[in-house]
Amino acid sequence: MPKFNVVLLFLISLVFISFQPNGKESSVDTSSFLDDIKSELKKEWPENRTINLVFHGHSVPAGYFKTPHVNTLDSYPYLLLKELKELYPYAVINVICTAIGGENSSQGETRFESDVLVHKPDVLFIDYALNDRGIGLEKSKEAWEEMISKALKEEVKVILLTPSPDQRVDILQADNELEQHAEQIRNLAKQNEIGLTDSYAKFKNLVQKGDSLSLYMSQVNHPNKNGHQLIADELLPFFK
Repeated sequence: MPKFNVVLLFLISLVFISFQPNGKESSVDTSSFLDDIKSELKKEWPENRTINLVFHGHSVPAGYFKTPHVNTLDSYPYLLLKELKELYPYAVINVICTAIGGENSSQGETRFESDVLVHKPDVLFIDYALNDRGIGLEKSKEAWEEMISKALKEEVKVILLTPSPDQRVDILQADNELEQHAEQIRNLAKQNEIGLTDSYAKFKNLVQKGDSLSLYMSQVNHPNKNGHQLIADELLPFFK
């Protein structure tokens, strides 16, 4: 084979490899995943309708800061709502939080139809990984898969969240327990072709750059307003 052709094939292979998924991204296009929802959010009265955003999970989306204090309006569901109202001033948006402090995904799955689907969510956010360490990867995967399946059958747009930090876990340690759950969630997003917000990777990146996790935490396992704002900012691109 001529030398030129060999070099050309090598360069083509490099380009192909550079465009392969890195294992930490959703298979969906963030900018277009919620196109139909964004169209609804742009409508003005009387053509508009109420958009329901449902947040299902544990104490973090429920708004617990330093337990037992619950700072609802500084939690990421409501910080996101504030940002969405700047983008969509004519929209009627309901933020519905079905999260319960201390709960894991297996418990959340048992009440999924009665407490979540009953609200007819337009977009569903699932955030359980922080507490799922207690039930392990296998049981949590079963619960997440069940919730995802039920939501997709109802044509609900689903966005999964990787965990926010726990300062008892070294976020820079390879394959730590939170990283394992984060990777499982990334894979679930890819397999189901649904949305992913990788807040764990964002927190990890900040620590790698020299930030202290304490700047984003109100207690050992709950974010403060800065931490919640980080998560809200990671969700916002789906709506832009």
